[in-house]
Amino acid sequence: MTATLAEVCTITMGQAPNGQSYNDRGEGLPLIAGAGDFDGLRISPKKFTTAPGKVSEPGDIILSIRASIGAKVWSDGEYCLGRGVAGLRPRAPLDSGYLWHWLTHVERALAAKGRGATFLQVNRGDIGEMPIELPPLPEQRRIAAILDHADALRAKRRQVLAHTESLPKSIFFEMFGDFPATSTVEAEASLIRTGPFGSQLLHSEFVDEGIAVLGLDNVVGNEFRWGERRFISTTKYEQLKRYTVRSGDVLISIMGTTGRCVVVPADIPPAINTKHICAITPKGSRIDSTFLRAAFLWHPGSLAHLRRQTKGSIMDGLNMSIIKAMPIPVPPLEDQQEFAGKVERVTACRRAIDRVAETDEQLFASLQSRAFRGEL
Repeated sequence: MTATLAEVCTITMGQAPNGQSYNDRGEGLPLIAGAGDFDGLRISPKKFTTAPGKVSEPGDIILSIRASIGAKVWSDGEYCLGRGVAGLRPRAPLDSGYLWHWLTHVERALAAKGRGATFLQVNRGDIGEMPIELPPLPEQRRIAAILDHADALRAKRRQVLAHTESLPKSIFFEMFGDFPATSTVEAEASLIRTGPFGSQLLHSEFVDEGIAVLGLDNVVGNEFRWGERRFISTTKYEQLKRYTVRSGDVLISIMGTTGRCVVVPADIPPAINTKHICAITPKGSRIDSTFLRAAFLWHPGSLAHLRRQTKGSIMDGLNMSIIKAMPIPVPPLEDQQEFAGKVERVTACRRAIDRVAETDEQLFASLQSRAFRGEL
């Protein structure tokens, strides 16, 4: 049996309450205005309203219909549905668990219906007209149970991945959290430099291949990644050689998303950095690169310095003076190297888990497709 969603589901479109009724004191009902009020699969409201219009019930699925179209959470109580969401309440012969997984399966198709000049959104018709295949209720429940189990396995893998991502910070605090910051970046670096400014490097001088140019996209995740590939010619590189980045350098973002920090990997090809990045070459006899990155990200004394120096800044940015003066600890080099070895092992483990997690996602998508084609 095939039906449209509107035929088997009550669709309650959200409605913005009177603005004067909003508050953050917990008075009235929590307001769900969009996916920004979702925290993963849980609801995390930021505002409340004493004049709710449209209200969800426990067991409803709250669906984002604006911006992050298709994101969803279960309603575990009464919530005021704002303009950016809709409440879905299945009616017989539609099982709620089956609907939940079907919405995941059609998320891209629903998002493709989005339209609007300021932001994309879908309306009641876009949602309600979507066709849904309805096997008998016992079969729907069987399919939902299988997908629930597979989804739980994916969630456990993500939890393990999240744990490995936080482990280096925990190791750093265990080994060096109480170690005093008795030196500075300038004292422990053999070279500190930012990239070329202004007319030294124009966007029009980028070419399809040659010497790599590293920017914010290479450091934004606090782990070196190849983002957008940019190159300059070997001739241009001869003019900019003093900005060369080498394996083991520590890169820090000083514009845009500031304070992101990575170590340049061993397999880096010839490259320079842009003006948005500060490159530090540590004195190898005193400071390990992995340790310096960790100190920059997590050491209390280093972070306190950055907060003091950037507080009240007109621009959201760091500069060379702030970085040079940043206090850092200098524990024995063998301890730093022990820390670096532990981080390397954790990173290798995380990457292996990440590859398995990617396979999980592919297998789950395949399982969903089979389920809703009646092949499960």
